[in-house]
Amino acid sequence: MTEIDSIVIGKSSIPSLIITVILMIVIPVIFFVYWRKKHKQQTKISWLIAGAVGFIVSARVLELGIHYFCIVSENPVSRFINGNTAAFVLYGIITAGVFEECGRHIILKYIMKKDRTRENAVMYGIGHGGIEILAVILPSMIIYLVVAVLFSGGNTENALHALNITEETAASVLPSVKAAAAFDYVAMAMNVIERLLAMLLHIGLTVIVYYGVINAKKVCLPAAILLHMLMDTFPSMYQRGLVPLWAVEVWAAVWTAVTIFIAVKLYKRCD
Repeated sequence: MTEIDSIVIGKSSIPSLIITVILMIVIPVIFFVYWRKKHKQQTKISWLIAGAVGFIVSARVLELGIHYFCIVSENPVSRFINGNTAAFVLYGIITAGVFEECGRHIILKYIMKKDRTRENAVMYGIGHGGIEILAVILPSMIIYLVVAVLFSGGNTENALHALNITEETAASVLPSVKAAAAFDYVAMAMNVIERLLAMLLHIGLTVIVYYGVINAKKVCLPAAILLHMLMDTFPSMYQRGLVPLWAVEVWAAVWTAVTIFIAVKLYKRCD
């Protein structure tokens, strides 16, 4: 456990993590409150819930099920994907785009047949992006905060005991300890910006898919899949150490802007 013993929690780690946790809750709430207040007559809470459920089913159940076979478990397919950078990136962006956008399309076309308004399409996007923050990003930030607090006292043995970690399992918590120790206000800003862009992206993609559903435009679904894939390209490359984090944020901002530009034009035509 020598490597863990040598890790020092930064002075800004705990306050920046506290602010990040708060903002991860505030961001989806603000999106929802603003849109609901502005379009109360045209929106239904059921569409917000549908967006949340759609994300959980498509991204956290079906997509993760495929990931378990293709990435996590030991087999020829996982060895090939994990051992080949191009295959890893292509696999990541294709599965994310196909599962989330096809899930969005199926729900909007076959399940959410009532109260079809463009305002509800945005509400669906808020639910999709909001639950991603609350169910995926927020728990990670809370774990980092807990780890930072426990290890900030300087007594590694007590911290490991509190986390129920033994010498044999210490290696499993090492990445979290490192991430918590390195977390600062720059990381906080990056995470907040990333989530804001992701929220806008999910809203934009939902409007594009929604427009295709109500106008029988078959091109909209593949367009949404392609935009989602392009958005995820740099994040997937970052996981393999091919691009720096700042490039990921710039890339995300560009494709979010493109998506929102298209979505706004289609949103106006939905009236």
